[in-house]
Amino acid sequence: MTTLLHISSSPRQEASESLALAGEFLATLAHVRPDVDVIEWDLWDGTLPAFDRNAVTAKMAVFGGQDPDGDAGRAWGDVRRTFERFAAADVYLFSVPMWNHGLPYILKQLIDVVSQPGLMFDFDPTSGYTGRLHRKRAFVMYTSAVYGEGMPAEFGFDMQKPYFEGWLRWAGVDDITSVEFRPTFGPGVEERRLAAHATANDAAKTV
Repeated sequence: MTTLLHISSSPRQEASESLALAGEFLATLAHVRPDVDVIEWDLWDGTLPAFDRNAVTAKMAVFGGQDPDGDAGRAWGDVRRTFERFAAADVYLFSVPMWNHGLPYILKQLIDVVSQPGLMFDFDPTSGYTGRLHRKRAFVMYTSAVYGEGMPAEFGFDMQKPYFEGWLRWAGVDDITSVEFRPTFGPGVEERRLAAHATANDAAKTV
């Protein structure tokens, strides 16, 4: 059975435009692919561990070929369990609103927790990084209140989509489908909303 993990980084619940896009995607998916097992992960639910001093100590120990112990070892156990929860999916659906030109901090926290040597990537001093998350797909719902493609610099800049998709590709996920509703206000907003929802609908049919 194909497993799809929906990772939500918006805390706005029913007011969230990115979650509304994801809802459109999932409703269509349930109709065309009822065999897909959908798992929800709200990053605001308190299950995401901090990437703190002990976790950093553990990461550097692993980089050095050592096994972390004590507080660092316990932190590494939390990291491994979080990575395994993340990596178990075949397909990802991300709800990603823009915050201050970039990502919500809770999504960056997930990235920092799961992006670990020997788990998400390997590193060679000569050839560099090699991502391990091969043969996976990602669908990303991007929203932004103010920023939009081609708008003047006074309306912001994009460190959302380039960063996030750069991270996915670095991790080994290169089959990425993006749906954008940016900006979510101003003239033509209803037309943009309808177009984005239609794109999310079409994307779900390709899972």
